[in-house]
Amino acid sequence: MRSDPRAFLEALRPPVVFDEIQNTPELLAYVRTVIDTGRRRMGQWLFSGSQEAPLMQGISESMAGRAAILQLLAFSLSETKKVNLLHGGFPEVLARPKARSLWFASYLQTYLERDVRAITNVRDLATFRRFLALLASRHGQILNKTDLAAPLGVTVPTIGDWLHILEVTGQVILVPPYFENLGKRLIKSPKIYLGDSGLACYLLGLTSVAELERSPFLGALFEGFVAAEIIKSQADRGMRKELYYFRDQQGLEVDFLVPRPNAKLWLVEAKSAKTVRPPMASPLISLQRVLQKRAGRLIVVHQKSRLQTPTAAIARGVEALDVGQFVSELLSAR
Repeated sequence: MRSDPRAFLEALRPPVVFDEIQNTPELLAYVRTVIDTGRRRMGQWLFSGSQEAPLMQGISESMAGRAAILQLLAFSLSETKKVNLLHGGFPEVLARPKARSLWFASYLQTYLERDVRAITNVRDLATFRRFLALLASRHGQILNKTDLAAPLGVTVPTIGDWLHILEVTGQVILVPPYFENLGKRLIKSPKIYLGDSGLACYLLGLTSVAELERSPFLGALFEGFVAAEIIKSQADRGMRKELYYFRDQQGLEVDFLVPRPNAKLWLVEAKSAKTVRPPMASPLISLQRVLQKRAGRLIVVHQKSRLQTPTAAIARGVEALDVGQFVSELLSAR
């Protein structure tokens, strides 16, 4: 193939799928010439790769204007009910949950040695591994680079570089604050979540549902799980990833503001409890008064209970949905 790429391509009958194309990026330039001879025939050449950074570099250099790019995220609840807070959405973990720890350990090792080094020369991979564990302990918090740098003995610019690596490789979700001339003093730093709750639980040393339910990180982990489901729903529908949180300096905080196709914002509170109570709706109602017509549905998302009768509303204009119901609503056109 490398010795005579033109002959190799001429022997193929489209449609053709190339897996792990990042291993032979030089082939893309030759595929481009084939595409240019028949631009009206679309979907004949499909490329996949497990290393996002080198793959995207090859695509952007050789296939600009010729390729539609789709990011394949971990499974969502809308795709399989096996997705859960402890295991996350990686297919291998869901298929063999008893081997979860081994798989995550191997995943981190290959991620560090392959993907991270494909982007930049991180000299101290052991410290970068500690950085990931530290980041898991800050899951759902407002990003503070100084707070992350001090325990690791690295500089704030280094933390910035490492966060960029995690963002480029799809390992973290950064949720920016929402502010639109609201006449308030608002917090302006993003909140950070690990993209997969299973990986976050592994890094935190949580090995069972019982440990998870007792963990002080349960609320933040559930919040991150909801954030990931929102992002996945947007990606699945071909929408731009767009998610915000709200917090002002007077203490008003709402977990998520989700833009919808009707130009309204869903206001969402994520609660790890299975018992839903009216006070949980208070931040949503307060922010609705601020946003006025921009506010759409007000939703409290909670864990599903096998015993409790479903609660449709907990306050006037506020809905209570378990996480499965919420994901179904995300995929609707409302």
